[in-house]
Amino acid sequence: MLEARDITLDYGGSRILNGVDLTAETGCVTCVMGLNGMGKTSLLKALAGRHPMGGTVTLDGQALPDGAKARAQAGIAYVPQGREIFAQLTVAENLATGFACLPRDDHHVPEHIFDLFPVLRDMRGRRGGDLSGGQQQQLAIARALITKPKVLLLDEPTEGIQPNIIDQIGRVIAGLREAGGMAIVLVEQRFDFAWGLADRIVALRRGSVLRDELRTTAVREDVLADVSV
Repeated sequence: MLEARDITLDYGGSRILNGVDLTAETGCVTCVMGLNGMGKTSLLKALAGRHPMGGTVTLDGQALPDGAKARAQAGIAYVPQGREIFAQLTVAENLATGFACLPRDDHHVPEHIFDLFPVLRDMRGRRGGDLSGGQQQQLAIARALITKPKVLLLDEPTEGIQPNIIDQIGRVIAGLREAGGMAIVLVEQRFDFAWGLADRIVALRRGSVLRDELRTTAVREDVLADVSV
């Protein structure tokens, strides 16, 4: 379980996150929602160690070290908005970049990665920059899963993606949740996609938590109003 307490983040003299608390349980999808500019991406970057931050982050009761590499080695995998695929590297080479935080004996792509994303098996020799947006998104998620994460942070995985790939990504996230081996934190603008996957909804407004509760039918309209005005 990931627990973040009193997370603050300042950028350019402005406070972006203001005392955010977040709990992401193993085997569950915690969905962070809100309008653009409310601090969702900044929160994920802080959790992933990409931004200096105030507050504490623990994983299974142990304090996480600072820095992106150290947090990746501790079990935090981050799939950023925009995917950050290496355009000149092949699919296989992009996947291999996930080996950096693993012991040498684990420097191989497990077959189940290609079961989740069959298109990557056929395109292992293609350059990342030649893939479609949807294929790049699958590659980015696969690269994160290679690190064997305890926590998977997903930032807008449906952005700019064709509907059939969105459906596939949704099935992959649901399958990972059902497997029960990791906590998933999902930042997502598509309300119906997020609502269909989430176990817990956290709504941000101006860098603070506006709502944090389990997904239930009774609160659906209230949550929708929180994240769309």
